[in-house]
Amino acid sequence: MRNEILNNIDNPKQLEKLYRDNKVSFKKEFNQIYPGHQENRSLSFWHERLNFEKEKQAIGSKNEIIIVIAFALIAGLIANIPNFSGIDKSRFFTRNISFIVFPVLSSYFIWKQKLAFKQWLFPLMATLIAAMYINLLPNNTNSSSITLSFIHIPIFLWATFGYSFLGEHINSNQSRISFLRYNGDLVVMSGILFLSTIVFSAITINLFGLIGINIEEFYSQKIMVWGLAAIPIVATYLIQTNAQLINKVSPIIAKIFTPLVCVNLFIYLLAMMYTKKYPYQDRNLLLLFNVLLMGVMALILFSVAEAGKNAKSKFNLIMLFSLSVLTIIVNSIALAAISFRLIEFGISPNRIAVLGGNLLIFINLVLVCYKLFLACFKNAAIEAIEKSIASYLPIYAIWTGLVAFLIPVLFQFK
Repeated sequence: MRNEILNNIDNPKQLEKLYRDNKVSFKKEFNQIYPGHQENRSLSFWHERLNFEKEKQAIGSKNEIIIVIAFALIAGLIANIPNFSGIDKSRFFTRNISFIVFPVLSSYFIWKQKLAFKQWLFPLMATLIAAMYINLLPNNTNSSSITLSFIHIPIFLWATFGYSFLGEHINSNQSRISFLRYNGDLVVMSGILFLSTIVFSAITINLFGLIGINIEEFYSQKIMVWGLAAIPIVATYLIQTNAQLINKVSPIIAKIFTPLVCVNLFIYLLAMMYTKKYPYQDRNLLLLFNVLLMGVMALILFSVAEAGKNAKSKFNLIMLFSLSVLTIIVNSIALAAISFRLIEFGISPNRIAVLGGNLLIFINLVLVCYKLFLACFKNAAIEAIEKSIASYLPIYAIWTGLVAFLIPVLFQFK
């Protein structure tokens, strides 16, 4: 390797090939060669590239660490409100679990970006109004409209958090795409931390069990809740200060699951036609259909966002185009089923919410599919796909707010 590097000092393409063939050996040999060739500008570039990470790893300033710890404690305090107040846990978490996550994340980005008062006044007021509204709703477990509010308030708070994340760049499509990428990274990092927390907790409980001390109940109720509540803010902190920890994982996940989901969805549609079981009469199948639809739509959004960040891949774009076509077919079936149930059984909160949501997704899918077609077969810029996604996000936020706050009132909390 040493001789090959020396023979190709002035051949950037070959140096890159040597590096990609064996990164560990290349770095080791290069660092031994470099002291005698520091005057070479090409090698100086390679030296900075290979050894930049030897500098102090980004762990954030002391003030940021203190702020993150404080926010983690606040999240833990919110999660422990039932323990402090005696409020029924089921009732509390059904209504308030999203308030453990999104207001804390909003506060972190408001602090980090040093937003002016007028910029953080909206997320503050929106959060307070949502908290009062959701907790003042009647305790009627049979109410479809109230259940819809429980489902949509977290999405509304997520949109409010997006407002804080974007800060001064609220109208920037590129910043909105960055928000989507961050959400993908947050899910991955939070999943890693969650699994680590579970493993650590299991080991801790069993270690004490070996010496005859049963701490399972105490640990799960008094300690673990603090750790779980802190995961989103800690994951965000790690993403912000050490992006290299996660920014290579999300693209890999998107690349793996896009073709898998595409094949799976195609087989599912064939199976549906074979069994002739459509979601027209079966309400549970229709609900599951919509969960599938939202999951696939999210995958398309995150995959396109990653495609915009990384080198353009024709195969990945074709896979995304195929997936979007299949999802449009699924969405069309869902829309037909919802329309059928609306005509057959009349208006209800669930049918209005699902119909509206599916119409929005359908329109967005058609736009994305068209832009993907142009990118795949007309070599159009992928930025147009990103724009069709980013410009649509406020529409989802507005619809979510209407479902969460207006539908329960219109249907008199029934």
